[in-house]
Formats: sequence, C-alpha cells, structure tokens
Amino acid sequence: MTARALRRLVDTVSRDVFEDIYRCSEMKQTGVSLKYMMDFGSYPSKKNLLLSSQFLHNELPVRLAHRVTELENLPHGLSTKAPVLKVRDWYLDSFMDLRNFPEIQDMEDETRFTNLITRVKMRHNDVMPTMAMGIQQLKEDLGRKVGLNEIPEIHQFLDRFYMSRIGIRMLIGQHIALHNSPPPTYIGLICTSVSPVEVAQNAIDDARSACMRTYGSAPEVHVYGDPNFTFPYVPTHLHQMLFELIKNSLRAVQERFQDADHECPPIRVVVADGIEDVTIKISDEGGGIPRSGLPKIWTYLYSTAKNPVVLDRQDHELPNVMAGYGYGLPISRLYARYFGGDLQVISMEGYGTDAYLHLNRLGNVQEPLP
Repeated sequence: MTARALRRLVDTVSRDVFEDIYRCSEMKQTGVSLKYMMDFGSYPSKKNLLLSSQFLHNELPVRLAHRVTELENLPHGLSTKAPVLKVRDWYLDSFMDLRNFPEIQDMEDETRFTNLITRVKMRHNDVMPTMAMGIQQLKEDLGRKVGLNEIPEIHQFLDRFYMSRIGIRMLIGQHIALHNSPPPTYIGLICTSVSPVEVAQNAIDDARSACMRTYGSAPEVHVYGDPNFTFPYVPTHLHQMLFELIKNSLRAVQERFQDADHECPPIRVVVADGIEDVTIKISDEGGGIPRSGLPKIWTYLYSTAKNPVVLDRQDHELPNVMAGYGYGLPISRLYARYFGGDLQVISMEGYGTDAYLHLNRLGNVQEPLP
C-alpha cells in the first residue's frame, strides 16, 4: 500500500496511527477452521478464554487494517462516497480502540476486552446496508457509461470485504458466546447437531411469510431428507443461505404463475448426506435464467428486482425483503465458502433453476482470508 493511496487517511489520523495501520495491513492474517473453533471452545475454561482474547487482541487489528487500507484505495471513486467513508471510519475507530487496549494478562482484562469487542461488533452492525448505499451511488454515477460486467475489480473487492466481515463477526461472536450458558448441543455459535431439514423448514416459513407480504400468496415448498440427520455447523449461517435461495425460488415461481388458472408447482428442497459434504438442492419451475444472465447473479450491482430503500434495518445481516439489493446470492456463496463449502446455480431457461448448496461436513478447512 503506497503512501499516495493512504493520503486521505493521513489527513484524518496522527502520523503514529497512520504508520501503525500501514504496518498492520502488511501483516499476515491467521485463519481458523470450524473444527478448531469447536475443539478450542468445547471447554471454555478461564485459560482458554484468556488465550482466545489474546489471539483476538492481536488478530482483529490486522484484519481491520487490511480493510481500512483497501477502503481507502477503491477504483471508480468508490472511496469518496459518503457511505463508504462512514464504513471506513467505523473500521478505523475499531482498529484504534483495539490498539489502545493494553496487553491482556488476567481475567479482569479479558472481561473488559470482551465488553470492548461486543461494542465493536455493534458498531459494525450496519456495514452491509451502508456499503450497499455506496455501491448504489456508484451504480447511479456509472449509469450507461460502463457496463456492470466491465468493473470486475469492484466485485472482487466486495468479495474480499464481505468475506473478511463474515470472519471478523464469527470470531467475535464465537468468543462472546463462549461466555454465555449455551444449550447442550452448542459450542459458542456452533451447533454440534444441526438438522438441515429443520433449518430448511424454518427458512421456508420465513421466506413464505415474506412472499405472502409481497404478493398476497406463496407457492408450496416440499422438503426431502432425513429429519434425524445432524452435523456440526453454524445454524444462523445455514438459515441465511437457505432463506435467500428459497426466497429467490418463491419469487420466480410466484411471478411466473401469478396469472395462471392452476396452482403454482411446488419448490423442492432435497437434503443429501455425503461423506465429505452435506448438499442441499433447491429446485423450482420459475422459468429459469438466460445463460447470458447467469454470471450477473454473482455480482453485487445486479438485481432483477427494483432497488429497495436501505433504511430501518433490524437484523443487520441479509436484507429480509423479497428482492432488490443484488446482494443475496454473492453473500450466500461467501457464507458457504467461509467453512469450505460452495454454492452453484444451474438454470434451464424456460423451465426453472436448481441451486446446489455444498457444506463441508468435515469442518477442517481454514477461513479463506482475503
């Protein structure tokens, strides 16, 4: 990162802070795996909580510094957008709070540190909708001058940025959760016996409710799989991915058949238990996506729906509306990839779409840090 790239930052902070950010942004980030988080958190002794807080005290400033310097040097004038500057300043404030916190030596320090990272996590709650506003402003600036597929560097940045955000929030959330008294099957945020069929049913209920609010009705969704099958995963991540995929299918089917004189064909959710992966397939008959349009579904500047107003967010994660941000699929794929899985979409134009959500059930893949 050059001094030129950080010029505006150097006008905002002292020379010492500027040099510290630069130094931390050059350091390597340390990834952890789901299995490591489970093994480490299965016995949250005082010693382990102390070690966890010391790791985060060193690791979080490095991850935040990587993002601050990148936010400072984005192409197409994105760094100058007011919402992006606001996000950069949140990351900067959190970096400084963590760097100003003294070395953690005992449980009293650990308690104060946990309170600090709780505040940091809350400070960053609105990063996604705020960044979405900055991207929307860029989209309006570009207008017809530049095609959306001609700026891959923006999409690559957002992939890195949001993958980093998932990791930061997972590490902080896991550490905080280890202080609570979780249900017997939980290790922090990780449930050792997630039932994908049960999570899918909950996601279906939420997605159909959203569809009912938007359209007044909702297609049926049928789930196929062993309800007794479980595996270790973060249920909130799985719910968000399934909600997004099912919501997309509901919208496609509803809009294709809303004027038909017969019932909508149901959406099928199939859960398969493999040796390496748990795979969940969501199949619809919503008309599919043209082959030329498939690459666009993974970009952050694309949506087939109207853009909603990004205000009054409550859940702070994936938008709980039917459509419009152009964020759901790329963010869902990042959640899948965070623990070594993936998300694929295969379409038959004129018929429907199959989405394959692959989840690594071994838990042995380290975070894919940007």
